[in-house]
Amino acid sequence: MEGDLAGLPNFRCGDCVQHPPSFDLARSYGVYGGALRDLVHLLKYQGMTPLAGRLGQLMVEAAQRQECVEAYAACDAVVALPLDAERRRQRGYNQAELLAREVARGLRLPLWPEACRRTRQTSPQAGLTRPQRRANVQGAFAAEPTRVADKTILLVDDVMTTGATLSACSRALFQAGAHRILALTLARTAEPFQNTTADSVV
Repeated sequence: MEGDLAGLPNFRCGDCVQHPPSFDLARSYGVYGGALRDLVHLLKYQGMTPLAGRLGQLMVEAAQRQECVEAYAACDAVVALPLDAERRRQRGYNQAELLAREVARGLRLPLWPEACRRTRQTSPQAGLTRPQRRANVQGAFAAEPTRVADKTILLVDDVMTTGATLSACSRALFQAGAHRILALTLARTAEPFQNTTADSVV
């Protein structure tokens, strides 16, 4: 499958310098485009939940790459980015949780579905500017201290665009006492490597 991120350089864009992400590390399997984008849409919007098995395996491969395998191996548990209750009711599932289940199985880590929750419904992130994305998800999550205190958490979602949603969730986990947050997504939009627009909800 095309879109592997292994060869992309490690650097911070200007926005990341001004607004550092709350998580400690983020890795993705591939670039959000082409066949990978189509698979994300089938899983997320078309109810093709069996795809989560293979897509989750690809995320495990990303976590086991040489440059980050030690970091992800040190995680205590996997937490899926929570979906608000209304969207979950409409969709019937949380695609991040389906992927997180496969990641947890592949990395032999426990999955903690109750460790973090959405505290309010947010607008879709698609079409929002970076500042609007940050404002939209600010304070939208809460984590359970009895679960995450002093733990290294592997936070899973499907797609990362600006990282605003993952950062907001990471802040909630840190406020609950988490020691370290490592994000893992199936796909990453071309930002900041290119100036493109994507319809990710992250």
